[in-house]
Amino acid sequence: MSDDAIRLAKRVAELASCSRAQAERYIANGGVTVDGLVVEDPAARVLPAQGVALLPGASMDEAPPVTILLHKPAGVNAGVGARGESALGCLTPATLVVGGHGQPRFLKRHLARLTLCTPLETDASGLLVYTQDFRVVRKLLDDGARVEHEYVVEVSGGIAADGLALLNHGLRFSGKPVDPIKVSWQSEGRLRFAAKGMRPGQIEHMCAAVGLTVTDIKRLRVGRIPMSGLPAGQWRYLAEYERF
Repeated sequence: MSDDAIRLAKRVAELASCSRAQAERYIANGGVTVDGLVVEDPAARVLPAQGVALLPGASMDEAPPVTILLHKPAGVNAGVGARGESALGCLTPATLVVGGHGQPRFLKRHLARLTLCTPLETDASGLLVYTQDFRVVRKLLDDGARVEHEYVVEVSGGIAADGLALLNHGLRFSGKPVDPIKVSWQSEGRLRFAAKGMRPGQIEHMCAAVGLTVTDIKRLRVGRIPMSGLPAGQWRYLAEYERF
């Protein structure tokens, strides 16, 4: 790059007659183009001859935090264990499912400082929640024992005579009684679990205690938010009106 190049933030500050910090927010919010292309890095360097412009509606306000819903494929690591590629690798513009009116426009900053609120075992699949929003962290982590999660669990083997009743209430995990939960047969070889405060490994342990071997686990819902038709390996933003 030529010695004449300067930081994009400095150029925008001159263009918009604003402070460097405000210019950086214009850029990080996706409101600045260089030669017609959106550039989101305030540290990018530009030449005097390059065209720098503010897009209509560009904002220097702090962007609101986002919450991301991902359908994690089995075999991808998401907070429990260290095997396999990270689920964060699924979060790309190409795997974003575009939603309806009001969905945020994708920005690189949306993938920064994310907190995983709903870990899953590597071999399990289903709904993951990542967020930048402290309110969601508080709801799903700090008060997570009050939020119901729903799973479908594929099993093999023969269940004990009183096995279904024990799955609903009567088993122990990590030396403590398991609180009553809702477990029912969905079809032969498939159980539905709906429970609060479920811990990693608990479903496998409970099933083994009644003679069943777990072959697959998929989380379908966290609180009031279902995974719905989100394809494996793809993600979307939580809408403003949605609540866990």
